[in-house]
Amino acid sequence: MKSRLRFAWGAGPAQARVALVQGGRLLAPPAWPIGERRALAAWLAAAKFEGAPATTAWPPGVANPVLLVGIGTPREFHAARWRRAWAAAGRALAKADAVASAAFAWPEKTDFPMAPAELAELAAAGLAAGAYAFEDFKSKKRARGFEFRWLGATLATPAVRAAVRRSAIAGETLAAVRDLANRPANELGPMELAAHAKRLARQAGLPCRVWDMAALKRERCGALLAVAQGSRRPGCLIRLAYAGRRGSRRKPLVVVGKAVTFDSGGISLKPPKHMDWMKFDKSGGMTALAAVLLAARLKLDRPVIAYVPAAENMPGGGAARPGDIVTARNGKTIEILNTDAEGRLILADALSFAAEEKPAAIVDVATLTGAVIIALGHEATAVLGNDDALVTELMLAGEAVGERLWPLPLWPEYDEMLKGQFGDLKNVGDGSAGTIAGAAFLKQFVPADVPWAHLDVAGTAWLEKDESYGVPGATLAGARLLAAWAARSR
Repeated sequence: MKSRLRFAWGAGPAQARVALVQGGRLLAPPAWPIGERRALAAWLAAAKFEGAPATTAWPPGVANPVLLVGIGTPREFHAARWRRAWAAAGRALAKADAVASAAFAWPEKTDFPMAPAELAELAAAGLAAGAYAFEDFKSKKRARGFEFRWLGATLATPAVRAAVRRSAIAGETLAAVRDLANRPANELGPMELAAHAKRLARQAGLPCRVWDMAALKRERCGALLAVAQGSRRPGCLIRLAYAGRRGSRRKPLVVVGKAVTFDSGGISLKPPKHMDWMKFDKSGGMTALAAVLLAARLKLDRPVIAYVPAAENMPGGGAARPGDIVTARNGKTIEILNTDAEGRLILADALSFAAEEKPAAIVDVATLTGAVIIALGHEATAVLGNDDALVTELMLAGEAVGERLWPLPLWPEYDEMLKGQFGDLKNVGDGSAGTIAGAAFLKQFVPADVPWAHLDVAGTAWLEKDESYGVPGATLAGARLLAAWAARSR
């Protein structure tokens, strides 16, 4: 049972209040008693609490509990830091057993470079993300519900209310998908994932189709099957489709997400240390699933279709071997030199399906390479593509929702490292530019006239330890970004 967060407006009972701290300065509304504001300011100075982004504190000696939330200095302001600060607030409130409701009033004078509705939507998104907890497998569950109340005329405007409602709907949707994304591999194989996808699709009023192993063979999906055949648990391909508001006739946007429910590396076995985190190698598929569900729940104009190729990469007796050559659905042959470069194989066949939708654009999402963590760490997702305008659209959508992208080049020269010796392509490059090599491989399965981008979320798809702004597990990095992109798409 996860934390349930409810939003409300206007005066009402609240067991705690939330105040922002910016560069060591308390941003409390004038309505707060002057004595209390002075006491909090004195505590800030004594405790040297400067309000670094996503830091929180409960100052002692206050009649009604006050949660202080750091948002950094004015020069540090960014949508990503703002959302993370509110996620830290949601986390702190969810952990406070004595607090079931909290209130926040907007200071009248601020220098935030965003409109109140934009700020409120990001804040609500952060609160929902921070309040989330996955405790399905714990015998004692702490997660509970609380109410967050917005005070003040500025936060009661129709625009702010609508923005917060959108964020609340998105938060509920993302929490349901995070529950699925956090399930361990022994509880969630490819076909179990398909069953859950059908359930979520049915709840959202969406059609869902699943191709099983036999259907994939008929479709000549040799690349996907090469990965799936090493496991006793069969692989599949999942498609969900949102038709757009009022039966839109606009070309769809297609999101393709890698869902390897567990990645052992196959015959090219991974080192055992940290292999337990490979249950999150399905994160790209979970993001694609979340994106189409968000489009439906938010009633976006643009049609959105999701393809989720699902497989378990295991070193069983039927597993693909290094040196094997397989034929992908588009007819290209692939030398498998490393069975641990499996995500690009299952995406290859799914991208062929996506291209047949006659889409306005295709975006794939995958925990594809460890190299992206070396390049960007855990603060940004890499974006590469064949269309500069699409890459820019995605980056702008990410800036708006606080999910940062950073572009890497995908020049034709990089294709050279993927030319096969015995087949058309090989599934790994020469050891350099690993993230680019993965994207260059995927580019071979998208028609050149279809705008396409690749998001490598290997560094942003999950948290490995408890942070002030979230619990360990899936983050669904990219889901809000893709929904914002679909909402803005012309």
